[in-house]
Order: sequence, then structure tokens, then C-alpha cells
Amino acid sequence: MTRLSNWQTRLTSTNAPAAVVLIRAYVGAVFLFEGIQKFLYPDDLGTGRFDKAGIPFPGFFGPLDGAFEIACGALILAGLLTRLAAVPMVVNMLGALLITKLPILWGDAPLFDGESGWWDFIHESRTDLAQLCGSLFLLIVGAGAYSIDARLHPSATVARAAAEPVRG
Repeated sequence: MTRLSNWQTRLTSTNAPAAVVLIRAYVGAVFLFEGIQKFLYPDDLGTGRFDKAGIPFPGFFGPLDGAFEIACGALILAGLLTRLAAVPMVVNMLGALLITKLPILWGDAPLFDGESGWWDFIHESRTDLAQLCGSLFLLIVGAGAYSIDARLHPSATVARAAAEPVRG
């Protein structure tokens, strides 16, 4: 095998159980739909939101973020290059937490009209934290048995499926 094929194998192989499809469905759908909404409602969720949050060049970064969420969300849903797609989404969620949610802790959040503090931060960041954890999970375990990634490496998937007990 060449160096490139080893790299591709590490990127796409998975021996995670079939149940990972549930995490992929949730994480992928949320990213996909949020990305689409950045284009459907740019003033509220795209460029306008980025501008209000103080992100530089909102006309560039708003649509770029939406495009990444659509592309990576679709890849995660399909289970294709799942680990690769998870990386920018981890960065995306860290950015969202640092820029839009963390300021809630010290009362300097331009996108938040409520009171500030720990409980408000936790409440407002619950989806971002779930998306971050889901993306990290997929980065670590891969796409699971029901994925295009698994079909690219059937020997690893078959070995994993044979080792799992049948439940009735």
C-alpha cells in the first residue's frame, strides 16, 4: 500500500457499531439545516448575525460558515469522509461557543438579551455543546457500520458485525 492509501484508510475506516447512525443523523441534520438557514435568513442567522456578534468580514464568514455546515452536514449524514467532515465542525462549534456563548458568563453578549451567568450560559449553549460532543465522537469512532465509509472498508465492518451479539 502507498502512503496515500494508508492515510485514506485511517481517515475512512470504522469499526464502530451500527448505532452510530443515530449520532450521525442528529449531528449531520442539525449542521445541514442550520447551514441552509444561514442562506434563507441571512439577516437573522447568517451575515447579519455574524455582524451583530462582532465577527470581522461578516459578508464573507457568514456564507462561508453556512457552506461548510451544509457540506459537512451532508457528508456526516451520508457517512462519507465522516472524520474529515467532523474536524471543521469541531472548529465551528468551538468558535460559536467562544464568540457567542462564553460572553454570556460575564454579561457582554451582543446576541443575548437575557441575564448573564452560569445557568444562562449552559442553557444557551446546550445545542452547541451537543454538536461539539457529537462531532468529537464521530471524529474519534468514525461513521459506523451503516455508512459509505464502512462500505469502502468492508473487512473491518464485517469483523465488527460478527463480533456483536444478536439481540432480539
